[in-house]
Order: sequence, then C-alpha cells, then structure tokens
Amino acid sequence: MDNRPFDTILRGGRVIDPAQGLDGVMDVAVRDGRIAALGSAIPGPATQVVEVAGKLVLPGMIDTHAHVYRYVTGRFGLDADMVGVRSGVTTLVDQGGPSVLTFPGFREYVVNQARSRVLAFLSAYMVGGLEGHYYPELYRPDCIAVEDTIRCGQENADLVRGIKGHAEIGGFTRWGDEAMKRAAEIARGLDRPLYIHFGQLWQLPETNQPYDPDAILPEMLEIMRPGDILAHPFTRHPGGFVDRHGKLHPVVREALARGLKTDVGHGSHFSFKMAQLVLEAGVVPDTLGADMHGYNTTLPKPRGTPETHPDTEEMHLFAGKQNFSLASAMTSMLALGLSLEQVVPMVTSNCAAMLRMEEEIGTLRPGMVADVSVLSDERGRFLLQDNEGTRVIAERLLRPAFCLRAGERFEADAAILPRPVLAEAA
Repeated sequence: MDNRPFDTILRGGRVIDPAQGLDGVMDVAVRDGRIAALGSAIPGPATQVVEVAGKLVLPGMIDTHAHVYRYVTGRFGLDADMVGVRSGVTTLVDQGGPSVLTFPGFREYVVNQARSRVLAFLSAYMVGGLEGHYYPELYRPDCIAVEDTIRCGQENADLVRGIKGHAEIGGFTRWGDEAMKRAAEIARGLDRPLYIHFGQLWQLPETNQPYDPDAILPEMLEIMRPGDILAHPFTRHPGGFVDRHGKLHPVVREALARGLKTDVGHGSHFSFKMAQLVLEAGVVPDTLGADMHGYNTTLPKPRGTPETHPDTEEMHLFAGKQNFSLASAMTSMLALGLSLEQVVPMVTSNCAAMLRMEEEIGTLRPGMVADVSVLSDERGRFLLQDNEGTRVIAERLLRPAFCLRAGERFEADAAILPRPVLAEAA
C-alpha cells in the first residue's frame, strides 16, 4: 500500500463516471499523474486540496471532432491547447487534418508540442485538411492513395484511430461515391472506423446535374460497416439525417441497427431545428464532438492565407457567427431535452469506445492517467443561438473551470470560450 501523500485531492464535487457507473458526491485523489483513489472524504494528506463542491467532476473530456493542424491547414487549424486543456478538454481527435503527405509534421509539431493528448482520424485524401477543404477538386477520387495511406496509418497506429471522408452533395455531384469507396478501403485495410461527414460542404458545380442529397445516406450504408461513424446528424445543410420533407431520413434507424455510430460534430453546421427533429424521432447521438476551427471562431487568419473566401453564407458553407466549445455544446444538448446522464457519456466513455481506448482514457478508475475535467454547473436563463438565428433558452449552463491532464492543472482560460448571455439582457 502506498502511504505517500497525494499530490492533489479534488474535494466534494459531483463525480460522474459512466464507465464505472458512478454518480455521486465524492473526492478524487491523484498521485504521480494517475488516479490514486475515489471515495467519500478521502483523508489525505495531500500537497494540495481543491474544493470543487457544486461542480461536476468528469473523466477528462474527449473532443471527437477537432481541427488542430495549425498553420499547415491555413486558417482552418486552431492551437491544440486552446481547444484542449485551456478549454477543459484533455483529449482531442483531429478529424482529417493530417494526411499521408503531412503526418510526420502533425506528429512533430502538433502532437509532440501539445500539453493536450492529440489523436487523429487520418484524412483519406492526400491533401488532408489544407485550407479547410475549401478547394473541392483536391478531394476527387484520384487524389486518394489507398495503399500509401494504409501504410501511413499502420506506421502511426498509436495516433491514427480512424479515417475521415466526406459524403456530401458537392462531391457526389462531381464524382459519385468513388471517393468514399476508396476511403472505406483504407479504413478496412487499417481495421479502423470510417468517420463520414454528411451535409453539404462544397458548392455545387455548374456543369453537372445536382445529386439527390437524400440518396447519399442509403448509398453509404452499402459502404460502411458496424462501428463506422455518421457525423453531423443535426446539420442545417442538405444531405443529413433530416430529408427534404423535414422528416428523419427513413434509413437512419436501419443504419443504427446495423451498428453504425453517430457524432454530433457540432460546428457551424449545427441547427437547433434539425436537432429537435432528430431527437424527437428517438435518435440520440453516441458522441458529441465540437468541430471548432478557424472559420467558425473569431480568431484572425494567418498571414498569407486566401482573402477570397470570406466567412459568409453565400461563399462559405461552414462559416459561423456563434462561438462555442465542447462544454457549450453539452449545454445545447441539455437545452434540447437530453439529461446530464445522457450527455456525459457523449464526451467520455462513448468516445473512449469509439477510439478503442477504454483502457487508457474516458474513466476515473484508480490507476488510470489522471485526466479530469471540472465544470461549473450554473442555473438561470441563458440565451443560446445557432447560425440559422434560432434562439433557445437554456436553464442550465455548463462552463469549464479547469482540467487535470496527467495530473497537471490547466485553467479553462481560452480566449475563444463563449461568454454566457443572460436571456433577460438579450
């Protein structure tokens, strides 16, 4: 038995750990960067005791949809720690930023430099997320190198947790489903899940008859397999879970019955109206994913990146006007009627399962690395708004206070964290 003092005790918070079935007021003790003990009134001694009464104490939150290949992806990629530990999030999954051509730089200049844990879903396309996927012709099927990308994923298996592709009307109008077939071939070769963006991303070409957006999801069911992930179920753009008639697409339940998973991928795609339709139909996503990037935050662009695609609805389908974070996305889920008990797994245990890392992250089990997120749980009347202008009043607001990453404390002081807006003031 180790009788040394604990390094830190988080005292008296509401601990919710779905992986262990825990939900109650208790202490969390940390020693040597790992969870040392959980329990009621752990006596110590400890180098420091942090009072967190009234706050939520969760396994380190996992953002399943980040964009943090800073500079290499132009103004698309954000600083990893700004999105990560400085926003109360301990693990980030970059969705499609690095590729077979750029992965060495991603490991050296993002993963190795960040205090946050950074993983990736490798882009199926050789160009990855250059300038935020703005140039569609770079994403045609012959810009996918299947064997080389499989090799890249195998050689970086510690970081590559899946493959990223896009099934949307702009690409399908240009090339049909060939690019997605190749993406699926890469995922099968790596035995990793395929994560697919749904909802329009690229402008339609003028030379082709537009593809039926409601035909995309059924075609993808022929390509995807259990454990693959459907992203953006609440998108405001055509080609998502809500069909052209304003109803849940008839194949969504079949997809879920086959074992496919869903990730909210909040982003600027998110629509309260679409989310309400999907949730009322009984579909609750498995994971949340913030999908923050340089086009839906208020940061200045890097010098030298293009000036010709301003953040407007007409020019840029994934531009945004409302800042958000993983914690504020949780608030949106609560405002839509989901319970806290439903939302917490969407940023912890379900994410660990998606990444096949249940023995490493997503729980506060003693012996695990001490990744812990502490959130304020506030009551009142708070105004939420999406990029369609829909306003929702939330009576509960979650805000990151701080996190421990491998036992080291980081304050949630990122400049991009949204500030609460009181409904009465608005």
